[in-house]
Amino acid sequence: MTSIRANKNIKLSIAGKPSLETEALEKPATVGILPEKIPFIKPRLKIKVGDRVKVGSILFEDKRNPDVKFLSPGGGEVIRIDFGPRRVVKEIVIKLDEDEDFEAFDAIDEKRLESLEKDKVIAALTRGGVWPFIRSLPFRDIADPADTPHRIFVCLGAKEPFLPRPEAYLTGTTGLFNFGIRILQKLAENVEVSVAGEDLLKALTIPAARVFSGDYPVDDPGVQLYHIRKSSAENRSWYLDGQGVLQIARLFKFGAYPIERVVAVGGSHALKRKHLRTRAGIPLSHIVGDKFEDNGGTRFIAGSIFRGYAGSMETFMGFYENSLALISAGNTEEFFGFVRPGYSKPSFSRTFLSAFNTSEFDFDCSCHGEKRPCVNCGSCATVCPVDILPQFTLKCILADEIEEALSHGLLDCAECGLCTYVCPSKINLCNAFRQAKGEYYREME
Repeated sequence: MTSIRANKNIKLSIAGKPSLETEALEKPATVGILPEKIPFIKPRLKIKVGDRVKVGSILFEDKRNPDVKFLSPGGGEVIRIDFGPRRVVKEIVIKLDEDEDFEAFDAIDEKRLESLEKDKVIAALTRGGVWPFIRSLPFRDIADPADTPHRIFVCLGAKEPFLPRPEAYLTGTTGLFNFGIRILQKLAENVEVSVAGEDLLKALTIPAARVFSGDYPVDDPGVQLYHIRKSSAENRSWYLDGQGVLQIARLFKFGAYPIERVVAVGGSHALKRKHLRTRAGIPLSHIVGDKFEDNGGTRFIAGSIFRGYAGSMETFMGFYENSLALISAGNTEEFFGFVRPGYSKPSFSRTFLSAFNTSEFDFDCSCHGEKRPCVNCGSCATVCPVDILPQFTLKCILADEIEEALSHGLLDCAECGLCTYVCPSKINLCNAFRQAKGEYYREME
């Protein structure tokens, strides 16, 4: 076991973290899948409204690679397909049957796995709809089955406070997890389980090659690759999280499309702050419960608080999202806020008295000020975990000097959001970097 310390990170003292308590949710009436929230894909629908589907039926495939398929998270009737501008598929909704039917896939036990060639394993993963859990760096697109990665990162840890903790979803499933690791070892010689913190490693009976110490975003595969990379060939690495490994293992072991999920719910506006055992594509309204009333003062954030997206009671959990944070939308104005010392206001700088406050802060979604020009304070460079000098990289992007932005290390960007968080000018640097990376990637296709 090796241990690496990442120095550029931030401990996020945000109130409302979910406890390790786990509750099983009852079955919802509907489930949904959100193609619009899956980066880069070009969905080709294989169903229409009114069709009957089973758990594991094909809903759509990626036009770029038809072998990459997305399967139904429920059995029942397709009751709605929502389209956005330019016919973007936003949402597919399925009304569940009381007794759901399942598509049957070939179950593969550990003994049979040993004799399978790589191409047979890939065929089983793509046919069973779990291949999209494997993603590639640096663009974070779905991995190309035709490629061979330098390594596969399996990232365990939740330094962002509202993400599911491995202790919650690996309890009682470590044998299944280890089986998933053996499946991944058929795809690449180097499969590396990276654990964010030695305390986590002690709590789990799993193999581990490296322990990364530090705060957010040390659990990110891009940050981890940056600290161990020795050549540019390593940039084409793949990654997935612990729950993705479990889904792969469940497909092989049980011969059915896996819909089990553990979702973490937190935030100062959450009535229950815990982990929920539920299923893929669950409605947000089913998670928060019928006692919760959204009066417009609550922001629903599916996924990471820095990397996720705003949702609503009427939508569903995305394919990659396993957490829901409910925090204040920040729509209210603070009376005489400009003369208050700011003891309860979180801030990266030492301008406010909050620098001396060690308690957790009740965050909201307000920028607390208007956008201003960059003042070259260097705060973003101070926290960037991959040392890309964000302020200069942004200016290159704005000047349409993409090659120079690449030379600054744009493709190393972990999209962690820390640069945006600490910026006193309220500039959304992370979003600019994410868009620039995406446009560059699409031009390469």
